[in-house]
Amino acid sequence: MNVPFKGIKMIFVLLILLVTITGCSAKMPVSSNEDHSSTNLPQNTSPTIETRNETPEVTNIPSNPPVEYDPAWPDRTVKSSNGHLVNSCVPDELRDKATTLTTSDGVYLSALVLGSGDKGVLLAHEQGYNICSFLDMGNELAESGYLVVIPEYRNHGASQDIQEDIQHIDRDADAALSELKRLGAKKVFLAGASCGGSTAIIAGVRQELPIEGLIILSSPAQCGPHDAIPSVKKIKAPSLFVFSPGDYGGSIEKEVRKLYQASGATDKELIVDESGYHGTDMYHKGEHGDALKSKLIDFVKKKFN
Repeated sequence: MNVPFKGIKMIFVLLILLVTITGCSAKMPVSSNEDHSSTNLPQNTSPTIETRNETPEVTNIPSNPPVEYDPAWPDRTVKSSNGHLVNSCVPDELRDKATTLTTSDGVYLSALVLGSGDKGVLLAHEQGYNICSFLDMGNELAESGYLVVIPEYRNHGASQDIQEDIQHIDRDADAALSELKRLGAKKVFLAGASCGGSTAIIAGVRQELPIEGLIILSSPAQCGPHDAIPSVKKIKAPSLFVFSPGDYGGSIEKEVRKLYQASGATDKELIVDESGYHGTDMYHKGEHGDALKSKLIDFVKKKFN
């Protein structure tokens, strides 16, 4: 009777050894709470979570190089950390947004590039003013997802002093629109004050980007040799024309009304601001300036879809 018992005992021991060996060679399940470092992964394999968190490069468009030239207002000109000349009115935190544009006739312009995206906005200041005239509006639009370029016109601020009046300022608007296109804008909204608005109309029509809207502040139908009437007739996009009755003894009202009447837009509005101020001063200094500025910004957002 002892022999069969020993045989059964031996078989039982062998079964235990077989189960133990098989268990040691099997792959253990991985707990979801364990830390999986890259050292535990096969070579040339990245963790899935790292791949998801990678931010793709939006653009590789090189910036414009800085240029040395004589600025129009040297006492109000500083250099950004990138070497671009910029008006000292621009806050320190925005000076690295400065760039240098070159016009078709070789004039160097200081400009600000704010925001990003494919919806471009040109903000063109009035003669005798500077790049900061539209800075507050430009910042708000940039924060709302628009690509904004604010050029400083020749013989103004940190742009080049060339001892010329207004014979070719339309080329300054051309350069700003070209920069918008270079940076990826697929369509553009034009906005300008006084002669800045007149030249924005002219340059906007002859460039290739579709025009999504127009804002005019105190702009004359004709600024020096630049007649905006033929061009404004071609702009079919929603348009807003603003003037103050007392501006330049009432002469600006007549000019803005000419542009409004000639406008090719069916969706257009003429706003009478009672402040008596000119251009961007209507919303900087006017009693109801904040409301006017909000209306202008809302107009861009509403019409630029």
